[in-house]
Amino acid sequence: MTVTPRYLEPSARRRGPRRRRGLPLRAMGLGLLFGVAVAGAAAFVLGRVGNGDERKVVERFGAAWQRGDYRTMYDQLDADSRRRTSLAAFTRAYRTATLTGTTTRIAAGKPDKDGSTWRLPVKASTRAFGLVTGDVRIPVGGDPPRLRWSAQLTFPGLRDGERLHRVTRAPRRAPLLARNGRTLADRDGVQTSLGAQTGITGEVGEAGGARRVALVSQGFPANARVGVSGLQKALDPRLRGTPGGTLLAGKRVLARRRPRPARAVRASIDTRVSQAAQNALAGRFGSVAAIEPRTGEVLGLAGIALDGAQPPGSTFKVMTVTAGLETGITKMTTRYPVLTGANAGGRFIENAHAESCGGDLTESFSKSCNSVFAPMGAKLGARRLVNVAERFGFNRPTGVPGATAASIPKQMTSVETGASAIGQGKVLATSLNMAVVAATIANHGRRPLLTLQAGRPRGSVRATSPRIAALVTRLMESVVSGPGATGTAAQIGGVKVAGKTGTSELGGNEENDAWFLAFAPAERPKLAVAVLVVHGGFGGDAAAPIAKQVLQAGL
Repeated sequence: MTVTPRYLEPSARRRGPRRRRGLPLRAMGLGLLFGVAVAGAAAFVLGRVGNGDERKVVERFGAAWQRGDYRTMYDQLDADSRRRTSLAAFTRAYRTATLTGTTTRIAAGKPDKDGSTWRLPVKASTRAFGLVTGDVRIPVGGDPPRLRWSAQLTFPGLRDGERLHRVTRAPRRAPLLARNGRTLADRDGVQTSLGAQTGITGEVGEAGGARRVALVSQGFPANARVGVSGLQKALDPRLRGTPGGTLLAGKRVLARRRPRPARAVRASIDTRVSQAAQNALAGRFGSVAAIEPRTGEVLGLAGIALDGAQPPGSTFKVMTVTAGLETGITKMTTRYPVLTGANAGGRFIENAHAESCGGDLTESFSKSCNSVFAPMGAKLGARRLVNVAERFGFNRPTGVPGATAASIPKQMTSVETGASAIGQGKVLATSLNMAVVAATIANHGRRPLLTLQAGRPRGSVRATSPRIAALVTRLMESVVSGPGATGTAAQIGGVKVAGKTGTSELGGNEENDAWFLAFAPAERPKLAVAVLVVHGGFGGDAAAPIAKQVLQAGL
């Protein structure tokens, strides 16, 4: 009997009909996994694309915030947010937050997705509270993605329902010192006896109007005491220090900083010069200004020196003759007929008191002949006359807070130009403005930029050449010491003084204003002075003696 081995039995079973087999189980598993991976990758890519679009919206919002571009920020909002909040209300919300936080700069970082919102890190630099950092959480959705806006997005660190507000305090004021270091006013703004004697220290009080709004925007309380007159007002930004306080989000503290008082401020005021100006003015309505020609430091002020602008009369001829010499319209050797007046651009202009006047340029200048300088101005023309005046500081800010700028019309007829050339018409200046004119000639033709702080010169700008300045200096010396000169009352023994008288007619029955500007010593100037006595009459009589006293005090 043949026995079939059992190990051959499986082979025997394979002899039946062959059936088609499917993929092995392992292959099926791999395929399933591959399908899941592809689907997952697709979803991941789509998610990344969606997140990328959302990120771009948030980045545009942050970049526009840094620029203060509220229009572009608003454009990133979704339709529902724009229906609820107009562009005007949106802009107002951010400006209010900026004002409350005293924000000077916004810096937005890189946004990150955090659940259903985006987290935008923001740094706010503030005047009163230092650097405030926090996150702004921004819901983003829709297709294309847009921001869902609420008021909590106006400042870093705000949460739902919280309102940004603050409590601020001002520091004590810095002491105000004179040039020599002596105290003019203490930390409470109270004048010392020395400060009162100078007459220009000023007082402190509460600000009003636009100034109060500006101070509040910088973080000061609305009732903060600030400088309201004199040096206290002019130097207030340096005296008042930096405010501090607490910045709050609802009841939570976002930032806190102590007020920081400023260091003592040493003014440029020389107490001897300033007291001499006060004493010499002797209560008369007018003003005195004295400056150091090289540095532009204001050494003394009295009366309405900062804001009392009047027609400067013949002191303006310093600029007229400068332009005449520059252009060759006149020379030191030019001779003029002796007349009581002359036609200037179509109008007859008389000399003071209808006096006969003329001769060479030196004599004409020392006697202040309108019959020479009004026609000279008309011949120069408005453009050149305005140009020289502006080089001497007219139509420009003075650099001293609260000080009125000198002015001359830019467009004038020939008649008006002739009148302006002798400081009449619509030309206006303060004694501070005219002291700059004197200092410019004294400083070899460079106009000093004014400063009220000792030891902090601001430099100078070229107004005319050293050669022209030297010629004008010679002319100004003749005003004080020449034959028949009008400014002899300013003479100082042993010191050569350069000056110019001025008498401005106000019209009607009003008494003339008296002017005088000067500098000394003429060869090496240390002090430039301008004096105005309103309704004082003739400059050589009323203003020149005052200038002499101030020059003596300064020298």
